Amino acid sequence: MTDAVTDSRPDATDTPGWRWAPHWVLAFVALWPMPGYAEGVMVLGALIAIGRLLMARFRGGKALLSVQAWALTTVLFAAYWLPEVFSVVGAVDPARSMREALVDIRYLPFLWLVAAAVADTRGLRITLTGMAVIVAVWTLDALAEGLFATSPLFWGLDAAKQLVSSRPMCSAEDVAAVDRLSGVLGPCNLKIGVVLASLSPFLLYVAGRRFGATGWIVTAAAVGVVIVLAGARAAWITYTLVLVFSGWKLLGWKRLLLVLAAGAATLVVLAAVSPQVRDRVERTSHLLTADESGVDMALSGRARIWQAAVCMVRESPVNGVGVRGFRRAFDDCDAASGTAPAWGEGPALHAHQIVLEVGAETGILGLLLWLAGAAMAWRAWRYADAAARERARPAMLALAVTVFPLNTHLAFYSTFWGGLTLLLAALYAGSLLARPQGDPA
Repeated sequence: MTDAVTDSRPDATDTPGWRWAPHWVLAFVALWPMPGYAEGVMVLGALIAIGRLLMARFRGGKALLSVQAWALTTVLFAAYWLPEVFSVVGAVDPARSMREALVDIRYLPFLWLVAAAVADTRGLRITLTGMAVIVAVWTLDALAEGLFATSPLFWGLDAAKQLVSSRPMCSAEDVAAVDRLSGVLGPCNLKIGVVLASLSPFLLYVAGRRFGATGWIVTAAAVGVVIVLAGARAAWITYTLVLVFSGWKLLGWKRLLLVLAAGAATLVVLAAVSPQVRDRVERTSHLLTADESGVDMALSGRARIWQAAVCMVRESPVNGVGVRGFRRAFDDCDAASGTAPAWGEGPALHAHQIVLEVGAETGILGLLLWLAGAAMAWRAWRYADAAARERARPAMLALAVTVFPLNTHLAFYSTFWGGLTLLLAALYAGSLLARPQGDPA
């Protein structure tokens, strides 16, 4: 009789409707090359999550996430979203700032869904492996583009788009102007380097766990070649941080230094054979000049943008010029107005640096809220046990290098990069504060 008795207590893996959560998260990431579809998956997932949460609250909803995971996910979202709300007051473009604040509410239930996706052993295993597979496929696709001058994945997506709508994914002007690897994201969305750099901890973690040091080194080399050829120097810094903090424990410092030296040698070789890489290396060398114009040239005009961002902080110190109002406020703060900028025509669209973006668009109040979120994330890590830290290590490293302040960045209050950053935050909170049964490996 006792053998027939089953445990009827609710569990995260048995909660109806939540076994699909990891697959939903992976579908969102895999669809990033098609932003409209990815956004649709995210919004639909948020709506379903709200419904499931309302029902689960009356049936032991604590099985979905630990109380701590609920709290940290919500706090990290609030640290991102509340500055948007406060920045509406006195914004240079109040309609745009208000719209951004209202629309971004959709992220909260989706972040709960993401955290729930990694809240148990099965979900964590599926999500980590799936993220690694996506990064691996995108890396191989970009390597194929380097060999054959065409991304197979983007070619397939573009062909399907033309079949359905008779329009290509990118204009002929974008295709003609591309000067670097564009990968699956295409020549009209040149972000493959920074995306792979931010997501590389998931692939390197799985490669190291399954294939040891040799697998980690081979994988790191493949991803590194793509990131260098993709041309974004911010991604080079991000990826260097990933290699250092993911490799030292697996390889030891001596072998890690050899790997970094080999990477530097590879950069020299690629600069010799690739005009695009050589151009970026030469442009970076202008940093060695003491001349202000040389520094600005090395930074592709970002020194001029940063000066304007500091001006915006000075002019609107409390709550900034409003989220996504940087381009509207740029002309009034551009000290070199009237001269051609290094980045081409038109105003700067964002500050290209996380501290200056948050400070310029949301003011000191926004910076304090972001710092509060970072402090809570660090506090959770500090007081977590060794097993929890091991579960959360890939997401933690991915999030940390993405928001690393001593670098240049994409716009964190844009749909694409903001969604990626919040996804990493939710993966971190859910995996660190989950209560899995057994070893996630």
